[in-house]
Amino acid sequence: MLSVFCSPSRYTQGKNATAALGVEMIGLGMSGPALIVSSRSPIRLLSKTWKSTLTEAGVAYVVHAFGGECSLAEIERIKQVANQHTSQVIIGAGGGKVLDAARAAAADLNLPCVNCPTVASSDSPCSALSVIYSEDGVVQGSRFHRKNADLVLVDTQVIAQSPPRLLVAGMGDALATWFEAKTCVDGGIKNLRGGLSTQSALALAKLCYQILLADGADALRSVQTQVVTPALERLVEASTLLSGIGFESSGLAAAHAIHNGLTMAKATHAYLHGEKVAFGLLTQLVLEGQPRAVLHRVLSFATEVGLPITLSDIGLAELPTDELQKIVIRATDENDTIHNEPFAVRPDMVADAIMAADAMGRAWRQDHRSQE
Repeated sequence: MLSVFCSPSRYTQGKNATAALGVEMIGLGMSGPALIVSSRSPIRLLSKTWKSTLTEAGVAYVVHAFGGECSLAEIERIKQVANQHTSQVIIGAGGGKVLDAARAAAADLNLPCVNCPTVASSDSPCSALSVIYSEDGVVQGSRFHRKNADLVLVDTQVIAQSPPRLLVAGMGDALATWFEAKTCVDGGIKNLRGGLSTQSALALAKLCYQILLADGADALRSVQTQVVTPALERLVEASTLLSGIGFESSGLAAAHAIHNGLTMAKATHAYLHGEKVAFGLLTQLVLEGQPRAVLHRVLSFATEVGLPITLSDIGLAELPTDELQKIVIRATDENDTIHNEPFAVRPDMVADAIMAADAMGRAWRQDHRSQE
């Protein structure tokens, strides 16, 4: 089997990077008209900069306000607006769902795609994958595109002004990258592009984990004080670029499948993707029987930055048996990545692991509080 490594054509990151958007696009051969797909907050923060940088580069553009979910209906709305304005490139600006929807529309229309994440809440920007949700927030599946974004441009000044919770959620998504990648590589599992992992992809996944542990807490303080620091720059690169390449070019396992299962419970819809992935990772580690030292390292980091470690932390203080069954049945869907684990996974095993992870998280928190 061939090894396959994928990544965006260009990754640009730094303070006030949005001001270079027009130059970067022209340098890559992209011209207008452009359609910017964005949620409200980035429109408010970046409208003046978009006007300056794109006008200076001679790129005409219009803005489409994102509908809220990366649903099939929203993707069709974006495509209609792009066609109305004869758009030649689609720019996504916002969080993971905005970028997923913009990327899907660009792929359907065979147009270049620019991803401008304004939060570091997931590793979506660098992937060629869109997660499709229903209009009410339930994961329906994934769509794989022909190629990754032509340009990923990350403005750390904008990210420094984002809610700290979003940065923490990005850490939760990235925290799973190394563990899921190693599970897939050890098992000789195909990655998301249909090939084996390269050593470089696995090394980037491991580097992602190392940066999280080293810089996560300091990066969080940077966002809490709305300043750009070297720690924040390293953390954003880890959560966005390294995690994005690591998961796509090495593979996913139980953590993300359990996230998909958790979306079946309406109470979790108020929680972010990375928050649910973080609890999914704890469940994966229990399911795999990982050593206590590994579990404690993850629990310690999660506690330090404020990631969920119990069911209560993701809205499931009460989890009736019938709802748990819905979660584990979805998590063990025959097409989901939980079957990349090196053993046959049954719904009852996942149910036990979820409850054991919750008990472990509660015990850890109790011990941690008693030591304060």
